[in-house]
Amino acid sequence: MTEGANIQLSPEELLSLPEDIRSRIASLAYEHERLAKENILLAEENRLLRAKRFGPSTEKSIYLSGQQMLFNEAEYHFRTSTEEPALEQVQARKKKARGKREADLSGLPTRRIDYELPESERICPACTGPLHEMDEDIRLELEYIPAKACVVEHATHLYACRACDKSAEATPIIRAFSPKPIFSGSLCSASLLSHVASDKYLYHLPLYRQEAAFAHDGITLSRQTLSNWIVRANEDYLFAIMEKMKEKLVKGGVIAADETVIQVLREDGRKAQNKSYMWLYRTGADAKHPLIYYEYQPSRSARCPEKFLEGFNGYLQCDGYKFYRVLKGPIEVVCCWAHVRRKFEEALAILPADKRAESEAYRGLDYINTLFALERTYIKMTDAERASERAKKSVPVAEELYLWASTLGATPKSLLGKAIGYLVNLKPDLMRVFDDGRLELSNNRAERSIKSFVMGRKAWLFSNTPRGADASAAFFSIIETAKENNLNVYEYLKYLFDKLPNMTTSEIDSVVPWSESLPNYVKVPTAYTP
Repeated sequence: MTEGANIQLSPEELLSLPEDIRSRIASLAYEHERLAKENILLAEENRLLRAKRFGPSTEKSIYLSGQQMLFNEAEYHFRTSTEEPALEQVQARKKKARGKREADLSGLPTRRIDYELPESERICPACTGPLHEMDEDIRLELEYIPAKACVVEHATHLYACRACDKSAEATPIIRAFSPKPIFSGSLCSASLLSHVASDKYLYHLPLYRQEAAFAHDGITLSRQTLSNWIVRANEDYLFAIMEKMKEKLVKGGVIAADETVIQVLREDGRKAQNKSYMWLYRTGADAKHPLIYYEYQPSRSARCPEKFLEGFNGYLQCDGYKFYRVLKGPIEVVCCWAHVRRKFEEALAILPADKRAESEAYRGLDYINTLFALERTYIKMTDAERASERAKKSVPVAEELYLWASTLGATPKSLLGKAIGYLVNLKPDLMRVFDDGRLELSNNRAERSIKSFVMGRKAWLFSNTPRGADASAAFFSIIETAKENNLNVYEYLKYLFDKLPNMTTSEIDSVVPWSESLPNYVKVPTAYTP
C-alpha cells in the first residue's frame, strides 16, 4: 500500500471490521475534524496578525467602493488652494482683499516695520518732480521669540512709626500687600510651573529632557524638583478644580467613558509589574462646555466606575467591557457600534481580496457602514429630530442586521463567529443609542480624548508613585478640558497658578475652564485646525 493513500470504506466494510478497529477509526476521524477546524482558526489568526502589522490602521473602512485609495500624509494634506502665493508687483491702487492667512494671524500681536524713501530721494527720475505716496506693498512674516528666563525679586516693603519708636513701648510695623507665592520658600513661579506642565502633559516632554533643556540655558533644576512641583500643585490647588469638574460632569445626562493601562512603580502591596488604570469620563456631544476627567485607579474592576458615577442619572457611552454593563442604579449603558465594525473588519481582513465582496463579513460590514452613513446625515439636526430620523431609517437597518445575523451558522471561534457573537450579546446596549438624539453611534469621542494620555505614556512610560499618577490625572483633565474649551493651555495654567494661591474656595467657579469670566488673553483667538 502506498504511504499516505486515501482509503475509503463503504458502510458494509466498516461494519465488517472488528469493534476495536471501528472505534479507533471513529476516534481518528473526530481528531482529524478537530485539527482541521483548529488549523482554520490558527490560519485566521495568522492572517489577522499580518493584516494588523502590515495593513493600514484606520477607523475608515477600506473595503467599500470609492474608499480604496490610500495616501501618504504629505499627499493627503496637499491642497493646491493653500499654496503660498508668488510675490507680485503692485499694479493697481486697490488693496488686495483680506485672505485666509491674514485671518488666521489676526489674533496675534503685530509689529510693523516701515520702509520709506528719505525726503531727498522722493524725486521723479523722469521729470524730477516730487513723488507722493500712492500705496504700500505689505508682506507678512511670522516671527518666533524663544522663551527667556529671568529672576524676579518680590520686595515687600515694611513700614514703622518713628514717633512710636521714640516714645511708645511697642512700635507698629505695617507690611505692604504682596500676593502669596505658589509655593512658600520656592523658586517656582506661575509661569515656570505652567511651562513645565505644558511641556510634560501637552507636548509629552519627559521631565528628564526638560531638566536637560534648562541646563542648556544655564538653569539648574533637577527632575526631582520639577516632579515635586507638579505633585504639590495638584495637592495644594488643582483638587478644588477637579471637584468642580466632577460635580458638573455627574450632573449631566450623557457621559462617555474609557480606560487604559498605566504602570505605577511604587505602590503599597503591589509589584511594579502590576497593571494600574487611568479611567476617563467626559461629556457627550450635547454639552455646551466640553469636560474631560481622568481618574487614576489601581484596578479595572466595576467598583471604579460605580464609585465615580454615584449620583449620576443618565446614559453611559462605553465599549463592551463587562464591568460597565453591570453598573447598577439609574444608569443606561450604551455600547459602541464602532467596536462592532472593527470585529467585522477583522473577519474581512483575513479573506483573499477576490473573495471579500461576496463574503458574509462584507455583508455585515455593509449594514454597519450604512448606519454610520445615515448618522452623517443627522449631524445638523436637533436631538429630537435626530431621534425621530433614527427611528424611521436607522432602526430598520439595525433590525435587518440582527435578522440576518440570526440566520448565519458561523463557527463561534472563527473571526466572523466572534463578530456575530459580539453583535448579538450586546444587542440591548447597542440598540439603546436609537432611544435618545443626544447619543452617538460610537464611543470615539472618549477614545480620542484618552489618546492624549496614551501618547504621553509612550514618552514618559510610567509614574513613580500613586501621588504622581493622581497629579498626571489632574493635569491631563484640566489641560484637555482647556483645549476643548478653546483656551491657550499655557496662558490658562499661568492664570490659574497666579490666582489660586490668593483665592477662597467660594471663588473657584470664576477660574474653571468653562467660566465665562476668564480674561480674553487666555483664549485662543482662532480655533486650531491641524
